[in-house]
Amino acid sequence: MTNQNESSRAGFRIVVDDVEYTILDPVPTGRQILVAAGKSPIEEHLLYQLLPGNLLEDISLEETTDVRGDGKERFISFLSDRSFRFELDGQRQDWGMSRITETTLRKLAGVDNKPKYRVWLERRGQEDLKLEVGQWVDLSEAGIERFYTGRDDTNAGCNSTVLPSADRRYVSEHELVTEDVAQGEQKGIVFKNYPLPLGRFQVETADILVVLPRGYPDTAPDMFFADPWLTLKATGAYPEKADQAFSFAGRNWQRWSRHNEEWRAGRDCIQTMLRRIDSALRGES
Repeated sequence: MTNQNESSRAGFRIVVDDVEYTILDPVPTGRQILVAAGKSPIEEHLLYQLLPGNLLEDISLEETTDVRGDGKERFISFLSDRSFRFELDGQRQDWGMSRITETTLRKLAGVDNKPKYRVWLERRGQEDLKLEVGQWVDLSEAGIERFYTGRDDTNAGCNSTVLPSADRRYVSEHELVTEDVAQGEQKGIVFKNYPLPLGRFQVETADILVVLPRGYPDTAPDMFFADPWLTLKATGAYPEKADQAFSFAGRNWQRWSRHNEEWRAGRDCIQTMLRRIDSALRGES
């Protein structure tokens, strides 16, 4: 068995970008590791240590790390002037590598300590891909990869068939009760007993209908509809541009005429529509 003194004289094996190197210092700085790997210029490189579970931890130039483990410590470096862009839970992110792990995505999303949460890769026109634990994802393809996180409970979820999978997961995560409705070939989703701004209307909840246009989610929903009809508690009047009827799926809905002219195809979703509805119900639009 090799003792500590013999290991120190022989150096410590590390792997940087899949190439093995030997370093004498058992607790080197990020700078020392990059020098040992022949990376130049040092100041333009970023260094990550690959931890168990494929989690990447950034090591700054002057930060130290212990490489005296049982195996070879592994590192990944990249030039800091390169960046790959992706979206995680609706937030744009810049990343210095062409690949990223599921484990790192969960950490960036703040759910790494929530074992029931998983990461999905959005795929337009087909079922979204649930990433395996620790799975690597390529970010170098054309376009921006979009990821979202959520609970992966097998006994819970939104049973809608008219919403795409990313929308269903958002609805389930926020414990919204929905009902699919249709009139001819036109599809819609009803948010049952949707909470209204406290004290603003004559009731505290209402059913809210969103009619989904052909091509949704790349095509924007337009108006939304309420049942019962909502009146302002302070005056008893209908809100502005909410005094017309709309018949759909056997119910007489109150039409809220709020047109959508800023929908971003490939990015916006039912969450966007619900934000618009909330804003309108508060009287902000």
